[in-house]
Amino acid sequence: MKHYLDFEKPIVELQRKLEDLKQHSVQHAMGDFQAEYQSLQVKLDEAFRQIFSNLTPWQRVQLARHPKRPYTLDYLRLAFTDFEELHGDRMFADDRAVVGGFAKLGNRRVMVIGTQKGRDTKENILRNFGSAHPEGYRKALRLMRLADKFKLPIITLIDTAGAYPGIGSEERHIGEAIAVNLREMMLFEVPIVAAVIGEGGSGGALGIGVADRVLILENAYYSVISPEGCAAILWKDRSASPKAAAALKITADDLKELGLVDEIVREPLGGAHNDYAAAASSLKESLLRHLGELEERTGPARLDGRYAKFRSFGKYLEAQEAA
Repeated sequence: MKHYLDFEKPIVELQRKLEDLKQHSVQHAMGDFQAEYQSLQVKLDEAFRQIFSNLTPWQRVQLARHPKRPYTLDYLRLAFTDFEELHGDRMFADDRAVVGGFAKLGNRRVMVIGTQKGRDTKENILRNFGSAHPEGYRKALRLMRLADKFKLPIITLIDTAGAYPGIGSEERHIGEAIAVNLREMMLFEVPIVAAVIGEGGSGGALGIGVADRVLILENAYYSVISPEGCAAILWKDRSASPKAAAALKITADDLKELGLVDEIVREPLGGAHNDYAAAASSLKESLLRHLGELEERTGPARLDGRYAKFRSFGKYLEAQEAA
């Protein structure tokens, strides 16, 4: 199965040549392969630098969706310890597209909640491709209320194309479930840090994204609509998705410039899928730093800051100025 993107092809080809050379040198001890190996390694390093320092917005969207990109459970395994998963919304069902529970981040006890995709067809069906039903957001809210009760910081990891828009989801009031989360997350006095680790799609992402600090990984994106959806509406053609991705300003750099995220968490060269441990270490460092800063404030001060943060989003022009 193909597990690389089109623009990664030169890198993949060089990696294959390196692997072939390494295996050949093992099988045939005679002969000096070191010089050729080093030459290929230099070419590979240069290819990484050239390709990943000039990514287009559409290519970053593709990286955010990379099938090998680390998901929430991967970060829970690498950046957190003592994770104890909690299940169910106590109303309807346990939505496996949302995982959450108690954990430790460094020496801090936290409540961590995130959207989870699947690696294969079977797991994607179980996780509903990372698109939560209403019960997923209600489970998240139940865990956040529990965290608030026990004065535990809340960390959310966002990676979803959006909330599930099916009939059953609408019958159980997906819009209301997300709206309640938006309201309630504004009222918790404990520190809240959200991190977009892959896709951040519309209200499905925002349903666990109201936080004191919003972080985003370097190759993640956060958007009100997917590039494909935007292209279908504005250009009546999904092939215009690259154009839509650029117009939407949804990359980490765009969002930081617009003031919609607080920090860009840098990924290892080549993307998080090339080095899970390095990506997890980078995310852990950022989460700990922001939690430390937030814990120095009082609860009411955090509430005031959170409210001011989201009220500051967006700008408008008076009629005479627009003219």
